[in-house]
Amino acid sequence: MQATLRRLKGAVAAAFVAASLTAAAPAAAQEVDFSGQTVEWWIPFSEGGGSDVWARFFAPYLSRHLPGNPNVIIRNVPGGGSITGTNEFAARARPNGLQLLGTSGSTQFPFLLGDSRVRYDYADFQPVLVSPTGGVVYIPASAGVADASELGELGETELVYASQGATSLDLVPMLAFEVLGLNVRHVFGMTGRGDGRLAFERGEATIDYQTSSAYLTNVVPLVEAGTAVPLFSYGVLDAEGNLQRDPSFPEIPHFIEAYEMMHGEKPSGVAFEAYMSFFGSGFAAQKPAMLPKDTPENIVQAYRDAFAAAAKDPELIASAGEVLGDYEQAVGDGVVPLYKVATTIDPDAREWVRTYLNENHSVMLD
Repeated sequence: MQATLRRLKGAVAAAFVAASLTAAAPAAAQEVDFSGQTVEWWIPFSEGGGSDVWARFFAPYLSRHLPGNPNVIIRNVPGGGSITGTNEFAARARPNGLQLLGTSGSTQFPFLLGDSRVRYDYADFQPVLVSPTGGVVYIPASAGVADASELGELGETELVYASQGATSLDLVPMLAFEVLGLNVRHVFGMTGRGDGRLAFERGEATIDYQTSSAYLTNVVPLVEAGTAVPLFSYGVLDAEGNLQRDPSFPEIPHFIEAYEMMHGEKPSGVAFEAYMSFFGSGFAAQKPAMLPKDTPENIVQAYRDAFAAAAKDPELIASAGEVLGDYEQAVGDGVVPLYKVATTIDPDAREWVRTYLNENHSVMLD
């Protein structure tokens, strides 16, 4: 665990060094002028999904704060679980500042896993924004577990999780359950986390997680009614790379705290390394916005400045609500370290996950 946390701390703490250089950036950014032009923000998902909503929320503020106030439109390029559109962007996008890419954890995961369909490399993109999100794992009150410290009392009792797929964002809870040592059977085929929650409410699933907004809206009433018990949140990374409690759920322990409650010691090992990598990509830095490689530095800086200004825009802050939640956006030059956390994985951890998926869920990754 110490190696993982050192890696995360080193990456995120580097933001402070980068931020100190920001003061010199505006002069270069002022040379950029997008007057009368249109920026295409590529989203490799269909309209109406989380990433599409996220981009459409940010688009008018990006337009407002980019030099020249260009028109910013969303271009949806779905297919292949978001791989198709991202491949196309990597191959075709021009480094002139008029094409921007927004992806999600479900795009990062195939890259981290070494999926042969992937033709993009996150190291080639220039990040200009990273948006985090959160989630909470919960269990039925009928299980007789009051909190994470009592999970060991379940012994070998089988829990059932309604999953969207072994390589989807549900890989994060899958790895969390594995690290904790829970006996969980994953039933695949859900089309969204809403289906998983409904399966939980029908008693077909006996452990579940929901993202922050869905948990607040749909699960908190179950907790208040005494039918569901929160176990842990995934947590967030602070500026030093330490895992902290989710600001949306300060009363709920984060994953590492839950592990310590259950086992009396901190987690460690390659499985935990793998979990932290996919947690970083799926939650702590779930949605990055990126420019093509070879984009001139002054254009990159103009975008970073624009998103930094957008994040401070009183109108955006007042309307962020369910789209961004209570999470601090990674903007400015500080975007780089968190982006690195979301898009890199130790080779040993990658191989462990690939082997685990093959042996336990018959997932073959070429």
